[in-house]
Amino acid sequence: MTKRKRRNYTNEFKEEAVKLVTDQGYSVAEAARNLGVNANLLGRWKKESEQSENDSTSAGSLVSMQAELKRLKRENKQLKMEREIFKKGSGLLRKGTRVRYQFIDTEKKVFPISLLCKVMNVSRSGFYSWSCRDKSDREKERERLIPKVKKIHKEVRGAYGARRISEELIAKGENCGRTKAATLMQLANVAAKQKKKFKATTDSKHKLPVAPNVLNRNFVVSQPDVAYCSDITYIWTTEGWLYLAVVIDLYSRKVVGWSLKSRMTKDLVVNALQMAIWRRRPLPCLIFHSDRGSQYCSHVFQKILKRNRMTSSMSRKGNCWDNSVAESFFGSLKIERVFDSLYPTREAARRDVVDYIEMFYNSRRRHSYLGYRSPNDFEKMMKLKKAA
Repeated sequence: MTKRKRRNYTNEFKEEAVKLVTDQGYSVAEAARNLGVNANLLGRWKKESEQSENDSTSAGSLVSMQAELKRLKRENKQLKMEREIFKKGSGLLRKGTRVRYQFIDTEKKVFPISLLCKVMNVSRSGFYSWSCRDKSDREKERERLIPKVKKIHKEVRGAYGARRISEELIAKGENCGRTKAATLMQLANVAAKQKKKFKATTDSKHKLPVAPNVLNRNFVVSQPDVAYCSDITYIWTTEGWLYLAVVIDLYSRKVVGWSLKSRMTKDLVVNALQMAIWRRRPLPCLIFHSDRGSQYCSHVFQKILKRNRMTSSMSRKGNCWDNSVAESFFGSLKIERVFDSLYPTREAARRDVVDYIEMFYNSRRRHSYLGYRSPNDFEKMMKLKKAA
């Protein structure tokens, strides 16, 4: 008995047979009968075709999704770069094209030139044409001063804005106004630190005697050691709060006394006052101004004032402007040093605060009230004037 030879159907035949069912609406049985094939076989071909289509659709969808993801990543990367460029150079969009070209030339190592030109609204051809020309004297001067601006910014830890940068450059023998300094800062991609809100530390809910406001916002004095102001602030460390009390001479805005402790007690302000007395040895009748905090109203503190024949003066309740010089100092301290630091210990915070007060604020920081001189320089200058 001979075996029946198994039929082999071409792929084309199988595809067309399946289409009779899927595309033209014939039943599997009817199409199989007309084609002379087993209905179960045609049914299997139909299932295989559907499975193949699903697989190809899934593969195609995956490829499409991957391509879309790549496109979105490229687009997101470009948008991030555009935002960063705009953040750095937005202030230069109002400047002339040469200033923008110089900004592009400075940033071309970080961002693509085509993207820089797009954000700064200049043509690439214009930039390349500018870069091939001989640079003007102004451009050469900017290139020379930009490293100096960066160095000053680093030395003062971002404390200076355009005015103080300008004064610092003038002190170094450069001819630089505020507007020019602002342009140089933008080209150097540096900026002064911004202000933040502060929290009050005054505890005026007590029954201790309160002194009248003798100073009455008379912050301008003509002699050293005539009027002091004092206040307390707090600094966060991972070990907990560290409290700072300062005593400031209104004449030169110099911090003449300070104390740092883990608790806000009367000893904090007593130590700051004793440091001021030891360093300055003020004459009698000095006005000592503070807020109404319990530390300043304490019997111990008031006793030291009376012993040194100082007149106690206190701000009106809830009026921070009556002690604005001390508040201003704390603002500068926190913006220029504290807010950028995460202190692991109170000792680390103590070292940094003392460094700020003695090595930067008193000795170097340019104060607008003092004609952009440091408190130490101002006092030396006034002594020389009186001696002349």
